[in-house]
Amino acid sequence: MPEQYYPVLLMMGIAIILGIAILSVSYLLGDQKGGRVKTSTIESGVPMLDRSHKRISVAFFLIAIDFIVFDIEAAFLYPWALVMRDEGWPLFWAVMAFIFLILVGYAYIWLKGGLDLGPKRDKFGAPVRSTAFAAATEASS
Repeated sequence: MPEQYYPVLLMMGIAIILGIAILSVSYLLGDQKGGRVKTSTIESGVPMLDRSHKRISVAFFLIAIDFIVFDIEAAFLYPWALVMRDEGWPLFWAVMAFIFLILVGYAYIWLKGGLDLGPKRDKFGAPVRSTAFAAATEASS
């Protein structure tokens, strides 16, 4: 049984040895000069104009989590499509219940404002100032 793994182990060994050899030759023959310009951060050939580590709003991460949850739905629907003819109507109704629950979750997120990245707005569409901002501006005047 282990004999069938020998070719795979041989290829992994060759890949590791070749990778180490290429990195070693590059390090030994490469130019070791450095400096301020070489270590500076450059994006597409343009130097950075601002800080690279900015604070990111939590809303972006919440949107990403929502996307992952609804993307996993597609991963569950693909195998269902493959066996639909064999399993028949009971499987169809089970998947319809699954899709219904996913849509209920989507509607909940939408109604709670989980998909809104803009500023908070009142029912008339005007931006809502936070209470801390309103208190600070009233105290300063």
